[in-house]
Amino acid sequence: MSFTYSTLKTAIGEYLECSETTFTNNLPTFIKESEDRILKMVQLPEQRKNVQGETATNSRFLACPSDFLAPMSLAIISSNTYDYLDMKHASFLKEYSPSTSVTGQPKYYAVFSKDSFTLAPIPDAAYTVELHYLYKPASLTSGAESATTVLAEDYPDALLYGSLVEGAIFLKESADIIAQFEMRFKEAISRMKNLSEGRDTRDEYRYDSLRGQIT
Repeated sequence: MSFTYSTLKTAIGEYLECSETTFTNNLPTFIKESEDRILKMVQLPEQRKNVQGETATNSRFLACPSDFLAPMSLAIISSNTYDYLDMKHASFLKEYSPSTSVTGQPKYYAVFSKDSFTLAPIPDAAYTVELHYLYKPASLTSGAESATTVLAEDYPDALLYGSLVEGAIFLKESADIIAQFEMRFKEAISRMKNLSEGRDTRDEYRYDSLRGQIT
């Protein structure tokens, strides 16, 4: 089973037996809410992305990619050698390098905001860096009616039942109906985690990925 944008909307309406205009107008919202829940609950291999850039001399900040969701690793590349920075809390970096006049090759990084990282020590040169990160894919709702995504093709049950939870809440369905959809959604999430955070990460050298227990 897999979905296109069109077939998923049809399935939601059929499951909830509703074709009322206000309900159908909110179908994109239900789907986006479901996608958001999934991407924040499971770390998928398909979300991995690499990008290279440069630090700015005498600036402790490094911009995040526009589709950034969460970091996996950050490394300085010099003479074809990767030197990985340790991720810390931003408060640690301030304590480690409190003076803006002290510079050097960064050893630590932290997420400062959704738009930038902070580095310590402050870079004393323009270092080439490579960020390995999780990105937020485009929503199924941003494409054509025939569009599909990784979630719609490979994890359709999670996407469907997550959307049904949102739709059922919108329709003010009874608590037991919402609970049934939520249970099916969490079962699908468990299967996703079993594969992507269990079987797919057993032999990784660095602990850049979540590692779930295989059940």
